[in-house]
Amino acid sequence: MRALTWQERYIARFYSPDQGWVDGTTEFHALCKAAIPQGGRILEIGAGPSNATSRYLATLGELHGLDPDPDAIRNDSLTSASLLTSDRFPFEDQSFDACVSNYVLEHVADPRAHLREVKRVLSRGGPYVVRTPNRFHYVALAASITPHWFHALVANRLRGLGAGAHDPYPTFYALNTEAAFRRQSAEIGLRVETLRLVEKEPSYGMSSRALFFPLMAYERLVNATELAKNLRSNIFAVLRKDA
Repeated sequence: MRALTWQERYIARFYSPDQGWVDGTTEFHALCKAAIPQGGRILEIGAGPSNATSRYLATLGELHGLDPDPDAIRNDSLTSASLLTSDRFPFEDQSFDACVSNYVLEHVADPRAHLREVKRVLSRGGPYVVRTPNRFHYVALAASITPHWFHALVANRLRGLGAGAHDPYPTFYALNTEAAFRRQSAEIGLRVETLRLVEKEPSYGMSSRALFFPLMAYERLVNATELAKNLRSNIFAVLRKDA
């Protein structure tokens, strides 16, 4: 039997489902399931290559992908993969029953144009389900004040990802606070049905024990009170097209 790594042991000890902990991806998938009509046409914006979220979304309906990266064509969960080459999505109006983006909005330079296109391709009543970083979290703050080459150099290493992991994409964080999210969604005419700020297990502490414990302490602190919610790592949201 293979011996567990220290990362696996620490996650099992401090973030065990047996103790009621729900990891971020599981919680995001549950949000998708609750919001997305079963059996509908789903557009995953920023689908990327094959991944756990695409595989899950494909169980909920007919999944189509859109991405500026041609690697998305290798995503085996997609019914179709389209290349994004401009602000306009290559689809007809009201083509999809739901849209989803998972760690994508932080890479969007013009969020108003993005949200307008989401609204255009959604059918009436359709949801846009989002997971994206909160700009006020330490990871996003560090990424904002360091050059992209530095972020690309250290981000995957700190998360304990292998050499084959994709380099981080450039980030803008133009929509990545609760206030900006609510304001710009309202301007476009998408209703904010759900918005939560969430702090989960310290993925950036997976490179060393010396980092794991301070970042775990941070997680415990910001989850202890709603007064600290704006320092949590992620925004989980559902936007709804009412008309």
